[in-house]
Amino acid sequence: MERFTISLDETLAQSFDSLIRERGYANRSEAVRDMIRRELIKAETRRIAEAPHCVASLSYVYNHHERRLAERLTDLQHHAHDVVVSSMHVHLDHDNCLETLFLRGHTEEVRAFAEKLIAERGVRHGTLNLIPVESEAAPHHVHSRPKT
Repeated sequence: MERFTISLDETLAQSFDSLIRERGYANRSEAVRDMIRRELIKAETRRIAEAPHCVASLSYVYNHHERRLAERLTDLQHHAHDVVVSSMHVHLDHDNCLETLFLRGHTEEVRAFAEKLIAERGVRHGTLNLIPVESEAAPHHVHSRPKT
């Protein structure tokens, strides 16, 4: 284990301590390690050539009263059946639904699908969480191992 020291002004340190309590971290070190991992993954996924495959979750909120929106979203998912692994649908209130899609495939295809779905008129708060993986094709299924 390698150690390093950082200096924070008092206001920033208090805000950080408040954040790590809210998120349930036991200490600052755990929180900083997770932040570093998250930033490294973001940087790696920007280099698609080095992260050609990924798993991802795409979450978005939409108004189910929007004309034909639910049908359009379902059609998009069916056309991307090789990328969409699973979906979960939650009714938030009388008007709004939350969907989370679990995706897997070539990073460029996953990102393009997510951007197309999020861009649909009526979709709000779309967020893609993309994780690079090393992928092994085997007969009848794919193994995906998180990159270290």
